[in-house]
Amino acid sequence: MSASPTVPEAVAARLDLFLAERRADAAEYGPDGAAFLNAAAATLAGGKRLRASFCRTGWAAVARRSDARATESDALWDLCAALEIFQSAALVHDDLIDNSDVRRGMPAAHRALEHTHRVAGWSGDAEAYGRSAAILLGDLLVAWSDDLAEQAIDGLPSARLVRAEYARMRRDVTVGQLLDIAEESAWSVHPADEHADRALRVASLKSARYSVEQPLVLGAAFAGADDEQLAALRAFGHPVGIAFQLRDDVLGVFGDAAVTGKPAGDDLREGKRTVLVARTRAALSSSARTVFDEMLGDPELSHEQIRSLQATITDTGALASVEEMIADHAARADRALKGAPLDNTAVGELRDLARAATSRTR
Repeated sequence: MSASPTVPEAVAARLDLFLAERRADAAEYGPDGAAFLNAAAATLAGGKRLRASFCRTGWAAVARRSDARATESDALWDLCAALEIFQSAALVHDDLIDNSDVRRGMPAAHRALEHTHRVAGWSGDAEAYGRSAAILLGDLLVAWSDDLAEQAIDGLPSARLVRAEYARMRRDVTVGQLLDIAEESAWSVHPADEHADRALRVASLKSARYSVEQPLVLGAAFAGADDEQLAALRAFGHPVGIAFQLRDDVLGVFGDAAVTGKPAGDDLREGKRTVLVARTRAALSSSARTVFDEMLGDPELSHEQIRSLQATITDTGALASVEEMIADHAARADRALKGAPLDNTAVGELRDLARAATSRTR
């Protein structure tokens, strides 16, 4: 008997089938339209498949509670793959908003589309084309995500619940993204002691629910979870998601570019108003805070200036404080699983996923 596929393998297989169907219609769009579809497909390569993993394990926690021999269906893998397509859409738009040039060690989608314009020798502004096309590329990926999610739940008894949770995820991450970019300006009119709470709200909407909690709930709902099981998974998933985003914030400042695939200190150049930044500013004197604010968000920060900001964040104790927050949220998540009406093996897998999400280096 052949071994069961890993989550990345199963998701890749379902994505391949889905994309083959999309490409079958490419001829009617002409060569430029077909190239656009290929560009969208290219964004789906690689990644940690974190959301798919949480979705699949949320399913297992419920399905295998009543039937230890329950196996993953193609429809479940379609739902997992739909989450990964939505993630790609979010990254395309996120890189565009943040003016990021690199994603996973490769040109961000808007830069790749800009390059396509230049190589083709088209007239007009290649950079403007890349940005405009990337907006549409992200929109196409959202549509693809919906298409595959609907395919996954066709005929499912719990389809209404899955659909409602999927819609909630889309709304939350969109509002969270808006709050994220708003905070880069809005921070200046709010007291410093409110900044950490405002940053946590962004982390909750933009990342915690969308990266961990909702995928878990979607998988569980797919399996027909009851209210108690859904509540336990939410109580686990949300703190893990917060810890995941806090880790992302640390990596955005201190991460190794060779590992993360993004330039070191990128969040500092983008001026991200994270909990890490809020904790730093709260510990600085008024004059030191002014200097910190003048540097934060400067896209031309030198490597020496990045190192100076990193030292400030470390010396104020902000880094240690956020590391403590990550550990506290991980512990809270672990407590939520104790006595929960979930499959024991899947609970162990959830704990493994939580450790991977909160202690990662990329």
